[in-house]
Amino acid sequence: MKFYQREGLIPEGRRSHPNQVEYDDAHVTRVRLVRALLETGGLSVAAAREVIAVLDAPDAPLAETFAVAQHAISASRTAGGAPSEESRERVRRLAREHRWVTTDDNPGIETAARALDGFRGIGFDPPPGYLDAYAAAAARAAAADLHALTTRSETDRVAELMVVGTVLGDPLFAGLRRLAQQDATTELFPVPGTPRDEDPS
Repeated sequence: MKFYQREGLIPEGRRSHPNQVEYDDAHVTRVRLVRALLETGGLSVAAAREVIAVLDAPDAPLAETFAVAQHAISASRTAGGAPSEESRERVRRLAREHRWVTTDDNPGIETAARALDGFRGIGFDPPPGYLDAYAAAAARAAAADLHALTTRSETDRVAELMVVGTVLGDPLFAGLRRLAQQDATTELFPVPGTPRDEDPS
């Protein structure tokens, strides 16, 4: 708790006595949010501080809150140099082909372009069908994210879910992809004794 306070991630508690500080439910909720950002979401303390600041900003537009969250996440997780312009343009083209409305400063361009450069580094040039499949999955996940926001009515709660969903959606998607990869692998490379049509119950 004190570490989070020193880092500006949660507000100070109410001092009831010289050596005693009281915390309320709002503090407990904020600690859970911070832990989700740092431990599960993998953000740096600096990135989490940026996200918390925009959540606490009065009357901040949701679009601005979302943009800050995306950039903070990318800055916290990105390593290495800038991607090639060729890969950047391929990502932009993919977005145009799927008729996505995006801006050139969206950090997803850099993130996806680095992945393409990494593939190219091992001699694999992802074919259009491969990228289209990823784009389709991303579009469905994004639609689910936005639908989830409709379950809340208060603006601050919507903003909180938007930010936390953006942060935790990445590991959620990655975890489910790992499961699906294992399933797909057993279909392509069957393992004796584990028939796919076996009742899982």
